[in-house]
Amino acid sequence: MLTSIVGINWGDEGKGRMVDLFASKYDIVMRYQGGNNAGHTVVNDKGKFILNLLPSGILSEKTINVMGLGMVIDLEHLTNEVNNLRSKGVKIDENNLKISDKAVICMPYDKLMDCLEEDRLGKNAYGSTRRGIAPVYADKYFKKAVRMGDLLDKDALKEKLKGIVEWKNLTVSGGYGHEPISADEMYDWLMKYGEPFAKNIVDTTVYLNKAYGEGKSMLFEAQLGAMRDIDYGIYPFTSSSNTIAAYAPIGAGVPNLKLDNVLGIMKAYSTCVGAGPFTCEFFGEEADKLREAGGEYGAATGRPRRVGGFDAVASRYGCTVQGATSLAVTKLDVLDDYEKIPVCVAYEIDGKKTTSFPTGPRLDRAKPVYEYVEGWKSDITGARKKEDLPKAALDYIKLLEDYAGVPVQYVSVGAERDEYVKMF
Repeated sequence: MLTSIVGINWGDEGKGRMVDLFASKYDIVMRYQGGNNAGHTVVNDKGKFILNLLPSGILSEKTINVMGLGMVIDLEHLTNEVNNLRSKGVKIDENNLKISDKAVICMPYDKLMDCLEEDRLGKNAYGSTRRGIAPVYADKYFKKAVRMGDLLDKDALKEKLKGIVEWKNLTVSGGYGHEPISADEMYDWLMKYGEPFAKNIVDTTVYLNKAYGEGKSMLFEAQLGAMRDIDYGIYPFTSSSNTIAAYAPIGAGVPNLKLDNVLGIMKAYSTCVGAGPFTCEFFGEEADKLREAGGEYGAATGRPRRVGGFDAVASRYGCTVQGATSLAVTKLDVLDDYEKIPVCVAYEIDGKKTTSFPTGPRLDRAKPVYEYVEGWKSDITGARKKEDLPKAALDYIKLLEDYAGVPVQYVSVGAERDEYVKMF
């Protein structure tokens, strides 16, 4: 069985917690895109973990984890993440962590260029995490990237770096006026942080196709959500990779395989980290109440998340581009104290209502059309089956299901691994 778990909205929907829940049921868990510019928060019997690069299945002892060729990997960050987990008793070695030889390495100069460009843009900045994601994906498509497989041939790597660094300095030094990059320093950085992962490097196309032929089950894990997809998201305020489920087999290294299921994750309300249009956004006291109730701060950056009521327009669009076959609604318990729950049912653009998600300047002009539904005003964190939920909560779930156009299969009522309700 091949399943992908993806975000329906702007990211931070709770994907890591759902992957952690299901990881033990799969033989292999794979990240297929993105870098350390977003985080998955996982709370289980081992404690609380924030994962930026490692697949969330790393916390499941019997699961093999794969970092696919669609990823961009900051080796220094990966080293720190691995060491942190090992210090907490998590086993990580070449047997349970495989890294694609075609995955691109996010270099120190990529992070430098990210910061230089955001500073240059000033008030028009994209809200980057400044972790080098856009520059390193640009390197990839310029065909001037360093890949994990390059670490296995040191002499060739040295020569390759000379040409790349010369090219980079045309912009870093010649354009931004910054101190030039040193090829020797970049090589030393690669050896310090990359050499320890040499045993983890594999051809994931060969490895995963062999596993598939042996009947192994596979879970594909996305970073961020549909609204941050480079093609289908709120461009240019997107990530620099394809976050949608259709890219999962490609980014993992098995473009010949097809998904069986797509589980879309969305919150019971809306959140967004970073810049760009966010039509349903709350402000002031209304925003503070929801943000504090949900602990809405970015897992990777600690930035306060923008918050709002459930966005039916964006969620329906997200379900469509993700090809979701079922949904998991997270953080329903955050709304326990609400007497009336806000739902953005449409947008108003230039005086006209629409339920279709717009793009470009029309999205910038969109205003939310809110309706309010009855809350349940009770603690649902103890619910473990559908019958434990109050009628108003069940009605709200049905409402989200109807707006999204996809059945809700799971509802989380707390942060712990077992704090969820299976709806069918």
